[in-house]
Amino acid sequence: MKKLFMVLTLLLTACVGIPKGVQPVGNFKLDRYLGKWYEIARRDHRFERGLSRITAEYSLRDDGGVRVLNRGYSAEDKEWKEAEGKAYFVEGADKGYLKVSFFWLFYGSYVVFELDHEHYQYALVSGPDKSYLWILSRTPEMKPDVKDKLIAKANALGFDTSKLIFVDH
Repeated sequence: MKKLFMVLTLLLTACVGIPKGVQPVGNFKLDRYLGKWYEIARRDHRFERGLSRITAEYSLRDDGGVRVLNRGYSAEDKEWKEAEGKAYFVEGADKGYLKVSFFWLFYGSYVVFELDHEHYQYALVSGPDKSYLWILSRTPEMKPDVKDKLIAKANALGFDTSKLIFVDH
């Protein structure tokens, strides 16, 4: 029983790490991050495969966490798909490092490692490893120079940016 508990604990915590070389932003202000974000680009994963017009909306939960509502349109099914989850800070509310869950006790990392600290208009986010990458914006379109800067930063940190999918809005 003790071994089962240790294995389960390892599995439940293994996905909340930070990719090597990635540093979450400091001076993170959740109240400014809340609201709607548009997915500009992402690495492919089954949970978003085939979706366009993807958004993420963040709001406060009664328990102090963050409500996460991801939404995207499936042209194949001709319908909107939604996933609701919850997120909590891992190392303090001033660091852009959260754990997010869409299913029971299973959490994954949500690491904000680049952010427009002045206006909170763009963010670069990873998961627990470098196969997860998102470029987010407050608007459905992003200035090319900002997008290029974010892609260059991710590439310099070892993310395979050649596999980015740019989202239609």
